[in-house]
Amino acid sequence: MKLVARSLRGQLLIGILAPLLIGIVVNTVSLYRQTLRAADTAYDRTLLASAKSIGEHLEVEGAGDDARVRASVPYSALEAFEADNRSRMYYKVSGFRGEMVSGFEDLPTWRGRLPDKGLYAALVDFYDDEYRGQPVRVAVLLQPVASPQGRGMSTIQVAETLELRQTLARRLLVDTLWRQAALLVVLVGAVLWAVQRATRPVRSLSAELRERAESDLSPIAGADAPRELQPLLDAFNQVMARLAHLLEHQKRFVRDTAHQLRTPLAVLKTQVQSALRGDLEPAQALREIEHTVERATQLANQMLALAKVEQLRQQGDAPVADWAVIARAVALDLGALIAERALDFEIATAPAPVRAHDWALRELTRNLLHNAIRHCPEGGALAMRLVCDASTAALTIADSGPGVEPELRKRLFQPFAAGERGGSGLGLAICGEIVRTLGGTISLDDRVAAGRIAGLDATVRVPLADNHGT
Repeated sequence: MKLVARSLRGQLLIGILAPLLIGIVVNTVSLYRQTLRAADTAYDRTLLASAKSIGEHLEVEGAGDDARVRASVPYSALEAFEADNRSRMYYKVSGFRGEMVSGFEDLPTWRGRLPDKGLYAALVDFYDDEYRGQPVRVAVLLQPVASPQGRGMSTIQVAETLELRQTLARRLLVDTLWRQAALLVVLVGAVLWAVQRATRPVRSLSAELRERAESDLSPIAGADAPRELQPLLDAFNQVMARLAHLLEHQKRFVRDTAHQLRTPLAVLKTQVQSALRGDLEPAQALREIEHTVERATQLANQMLALAKVEQLRQQGDAPVADWAVIARAVALDLGALIAERALDFEIATAPAPVRAHDWALRELTRNLLHNAIRHCPEGGALAMRLVCDASTAALTIADSGPGVEPELRKRLFQPFAAGERGGSGLGLAICGEIVRTLGGTISLDDRVAAGRIAGLDATVRVPLADNHGT
């Protein structure tokens, strides 16, 4: 049953054929009962005719209180109502006071009552009983009998064994079952054909997917698919598009990582060989090796951070975090660098609840502030401001450096676009990816004062969390 439940065709067949089968069974039982009632009505009419025939042979003897019924009923009068010798008929006539007049004396006396409303224009009742060890159907007729000398009500009972009725019932049941079985076979065939035809697009789609190459993530052309499959195809194509984007991102990450790490590794190998040959003093050689390892480590960490941004984008909705708390924590972490360069640092923040992961806000703020510290002259001014309006949180980091070269501005947020500013060229690329993930914007604007560039303003705008939730 578990395998059938997982099959679309199985579910359709069960869902259609089970109610259909129940309906056919109910219809068969109902039809059989209706046919039996019709047959009983016909045979009961025969019993009534037998009782009336007997009533025609009754007369009254005597007068007054001595009046009694006399019957001259030959048994041959009932032979006309016996069918094919497959059923036997018995009768009993009782007088005005219930005395036995004629017929089979051991036939049980009727003790019932007439129905309030009968099918026939006669005082008649029908019931089932048992006589001589056999089930019988009995008709009771209250027959008025009158003569010039007296009158009264005689009781006529006619019983018939049930062989003929049972034979007819079996024949009716077999005929009904055969017809319903033939109908069921036709309906099952029609349902199987319809289900097979309706599920053909699903099988075709399954075959197409099985035959695809492992690297084929192109959309499925579902123009000819049934309308019910369109939502599934649209969702599948969206998943394929996301997988293709993710795969391309991974390929680009591996390619860029291999390309960028090749240079420091080659330099490191050269420095080690030079140190082994004794070209440099050991202390100087170790300092150069340390510097190369530090640059390679920084590059690897930034590449991993760039990959983590894509991972966060795939996770969907993020929790709500207070950007002001994170910004102050980052400023405290980089306080040693600020103090080393003797910068005039100013910070002002306001509560800024935004929907983002702590790591993303921390990495974004750290990269921007670290770049600003690195490009500020010693003793220069550096400011960090975080303000909010009705719907947006804006972080501005203003340094007092040389600004951005015009030829570099167009590709600032592309990976490895460092230009003359130095570094690996990944910091701003990471910031750009994080801002896009948060649904915000980032801009780098030269600040001009007295006709010259006085510094660079890095501004990030991010939507506030809905209703400032927590």
